[in-house]
Amino acid sequence: MLQPHHRIAIYMEENLDSDFGKMGFGVMRFSKNKIVCVIDSTNAGKTVRDVSPLPFDYPVLQNIDQAVKTGADVLVIGIAPSGGRIPDNWLEPLGKAIQLGMSIVNGLHDPLHERFGSNLKPGQWIWDVRQPAFTPAIASAQAASLPNKRILMVGTDMAIGKMTAGLEIWKWIQNQCPNLDSDFLATGQIGITVTGKGIPLDGFKLDHACGAVETLVMEASDADIIIIEGQGSLLHPGSTATLPLMRGACPTHLVMCHRAGIASLRASEKIAIPPLRQFIQLNEQVASACGALANPSTIGIALNTSLLDEENARKAIEELEVETGYPVQDVVRFGAEKLASLIVQ
Repeated sequence: MLQPHHRIAIYMEENLDSDFGKMGFGVMRFSKNKIVCVIDSTNAGKTVRDVSPLPFDYPVLQNIDQAVKTGADVLVIGIAPSGGRIPDNWLEPLGKAIQLGMSIVNGLHDPLHERFGSNLKPGQWIWDVRQPAFTPAIASAQAASLPNKRILMVGTDMAIGKMTAGLEIWKWIQNQCPNLDSDFLATGQIGITVTGKGIPLDGFKLDHACGAVETLVMEASDADIIIIEGQGSLLHPGSTATLPLMRGACPTHLVMCHRAGIASLRASEKIAIPPLRQFIQLNEQVASACGALANPSTIGIALNTSLLDEENARKAIEELEVETGYPVQDVVRFGAEKLASLIVQ
């Protein structure tokens, strides 16, 4: 597992400027470890800031050998390709990293310990983040009886910033309300990597998913406020992740996440995103199961405006507030106070 002294290199080959690099982007934004470099031969010699919208000056290097020379001792696979599988052409550089003494953080479905575990030297390790660490009991809505606030991040699509928005809101609460005991519950590989705990929700069998979420929430039951990382979307035909989050967490509140300027799902342009107010109501109704469980209310909308310039971003926020009647904010670009303050009041 990552310890404070570990120095990180992030493997981003050919994906430093693509949405598939979200694992690496999340580690850059939120990891407490020192990041010494990024590996991407197509952009070697530049910095992260030169290639992407992220405001970081980490050097982009050519290969594993150069990364080791900078003092990196942990390689984080920063790419999350469709399906979460490890391409064959990654095996050579990953094997080279092991040979040169690096440990590996792997957030993909294919376990690397099975392939490279016998090659590890003393002190080396492979963290296959997406491998479940326990088999939970079947969920029974225990969380509904908790007196705390449980905020679930939901969204209109995959990969639109649910984790990022949740972490930004949690950071604001930690910094501004130290008297409140707050926690962030990671449910995906990026959140687990940067916080050091959580569950890989999509690694659990379907029957166990709700129970895994319930276990995670009950373990944090002493916290006054819990921010639960969202996964997938009720709208997405390829996603079933939102429902076990709703059932296991029995949320008291929701934050809807959306990307500005997008009218349909990226995976299928045939599926139009419905009016946001209606979609918010759908999420509330499903989460409450017609009132049988907790009846969550939506705090507001976390709007990802990364595709817009600042002027149009502010305009999009204002227009969406008028359209929906909910508070709207890009918590990365303009800060989390607008939404986070509504949670702590």
